[in-house]
Amino acid sequence: MNLVIIDYGAGNIQSLKFAIQRLGYEAILSHDAAEIRSADKVIFPGVGEASSAMKKLRETGLQNLIPTLKQPVLGICLGMQLMCNRSEEGNTEGLGIFDVDVVRFSNDVKVPHMGWNVVSNLKSKLFWM
Repeated sequence: MNLVIIDYGAGNIQSLKFAIQRLGYEAILSHDAAEIRSADKVIFPGVGEASSAMKKLRETGLQNLIPTLKQPVLGICLGMQLMCNRSEEGNTEGLGIFDVDVVRFSNDVKVPHMGWNVVSNLKSKLFWM
């Protein structure tokens, strides 16, 4: 299996690569469009703030590539957020792969929040911390 992790400068990519290795697989880190397009599966990670990450994607030209990929793409954290239409974080446009907007948690939720939760009512919105 040819697995590529998109390297666009926004994420803890080495931790992800090590986790994949512990599962017995190898992954290539790449920002090369041809290499990403030829992968069997793609991981789109991200850590940080949405508008800054979108700027990095535009600088590399990957904002045009990612929405056209035909193989399975796993968005992790910020990567998944950027796959949506837009994000309130930095008031930025996303890649528009998922027809939803990412909105802030309400003030009654402790932020940052870590742990296991039940996710429900995702018909119209996704949330970020």
